[in-house]
Amino acid sequence: MSKKLRLGIIGLGQQGGMYAKFITDGLVPNMEIGAITDTDPAKREAASATYPGVHVYDDYIAMLDSGDVDAVVTCVPHYLHPEMGIAALSRDIHALVEKPAGVYTKQVRELNDFAATKPGLSFGIMFNQRNNPLYKRLKEIVDGGEIGTILRTNWIITTWWRPQGYYNSSAWRATWGGEGGGVLVNQAPHQLDLWQWICGVPKSVYSKVAYGFRRDIAVEDEVTAVVDYGNGATGTFVTATHDMVGTDRFEILGDAGKIVVEGSKTATVTRLKKKEREISENMGMDDVHRLFMGQLDMDEYLTTEVIEFDSPWGAQHAGVLENFAANVLDGTPLLAPGSDGINGVRLANAIHLSSWKGEEVPLDFNEDEFLQLLNKRIGDEGKYPQRG
Repeated sequence: MSKKLRLGIIGLGQQGGMYAKFITDGLVPNMEIGAITDTDPAKREAASATYPGVHVYDDYIAMLDSGDVDAVVTCVPHYLHPEMGIAALSRDIHALVEKPAGVYTKQVRELNDFAATKPGLSFGIMFNQRNNPLYKRLKEIVDGGEIGTILRTNWIITTWWRPQGYYNSSAWRATWGGEGGGVLVNQAPHQLDLWQWICGVPKSVYSKVAYGFRRDIAVEDEVTAVVDYGNGATGTFVTATHDMVGTDRFEILGDAGKIVVEGSKTATVTRLKKKEREISENMGMDDVHRLFMGQLDMDEYLTTEVIEFDSPWGAQHAGVLENFAANVLDGTPLLAPGSDGINGVRLANAIHLSSWKGEEVPLDFNEDEFLQLLNKRIGDEGKYPQRG
């Protein structure tokens, strides 16, 4: 490409610093650092020393108005993603927001609606797990109907062990007003996205959520959610931050096969030669006898494939940055359109709301009610202003 996208990095913390290093190390060949913004004087000083020639700002609006950047990435607390995305797009600057797209659907919907008025601009979200070649392949298998119609999904993802010191490291961390939640908004948004990206958006959810169960925090550190896809199909999602051993197991059962993923690395795909019900209805008592005796030749009914890639993670964050720049520069389709960000936020909100009310709630829940109950928790903390 003859031109590179000039990226403005808002927030030079862990994520922003990583993206800056990717770019300077040449891992994103179609992108360069246009400018950096951080409110911390020490980080601004470090940025100036580390990236000579790059303008460093203390205010992101000043950076947006500087002419130094073509696009921005929002490496800031979750609540700020929508307003910064809108500020960039309103100035005809492309926006890549970090996950999650926001904390509550009303603010994310505002971002999406505004982005829709700017069709000529690129609007993406950092769903780097969509770069995992395994999950990309599994989406192709499901979308292609290779395991039939989905009947049940299950994801246990408890590989997020975090000791108490992690939560004590920042005053905003694991608070309703500062972070907007716990494991659902910090660690698990990628899985919430992949789950819906591959299996579809559910119709309703019922959850049991524990707040400060095994950690001294106000927000959730243990979640069990059951979703209903509306056609008899169901799913479960289990996550936690107190499991030192941790499990990452994802199953998708269809009426013509099954996928079992272990560790986000290896998938066993079983394809039935006929739909399961057709096999069942055409089995006689002799077949049932052989089944009970362990003599049924399953190779007559199914095939099994094991899928594993040398690198389970793919290009990850650097790949999303490169894809985003390519979308701006030559129209390459976005791997993760920004408008998709509302799906995970909506499901996380529904899981919270179900636990707060003690009942099953639809995915098209009352957004005003959710925000009211969230604000009650923010008010009870007494650390941060309530949200509008």
